[in-house]
Amino acid sequence: MNAAEIEARIAIGEVKARYCLGLDTKDWAMYADCFTEDLEMDTRPAGGILTHGRDTALTIVRRSVETAHTCHHVHSPLMTFNPDGSADVIWAMQDRVAWGPDRQFEPGLTGHTGFGHYHEHYVKQGDGRWQIARTKLTRLHTDNHYEGGVTRPAPLPAPA
Repeated sequence: MNAAEIEARIAIGEVKARYCLGLDTKDWAMYADCFTEDLEMDTRPAGGILTHGRDTALTIVRRSVETAHTCHHVHSPLMTFNPDGSADVIWAMQDRVAWGPDRQFEPGLTGHTGFGHYHEHYVKQGDGRWQIARTKLTRLHTDNHYEGGVTRPAPLPAPA
């Protein structure tokens, strides 16, 4: 591993740290700056949708978690640097979401804790910043949380 690759690994890690911090603190400018304008966001494997474009994705994410309390953790990145200077990264992830009253999808459901992976493609911009061009969320397991402290495993979506 050379110095440029070490610098790239650190910079990509900082992009993902800003992603989590921006999302969890609802700093939407910070969160949006993590992505290219032509972002492809695929949450279908986790029960969501395929979205094209940073602005569209940001609108959907904001609508989903604006009133929620969230905490996203990522770790153990597997990074592959490509000949074109881009990078592919798989991050292990865990998220905890406590839904706002407007987002409770079934009676008594108060949130979830999910475990899975982000599969992402990063590109280095002309100004030297790395950004996420493609992201796909997959889930290995999700626990749904209900009023009264009851937790039940959630069914996983069918493979796409």
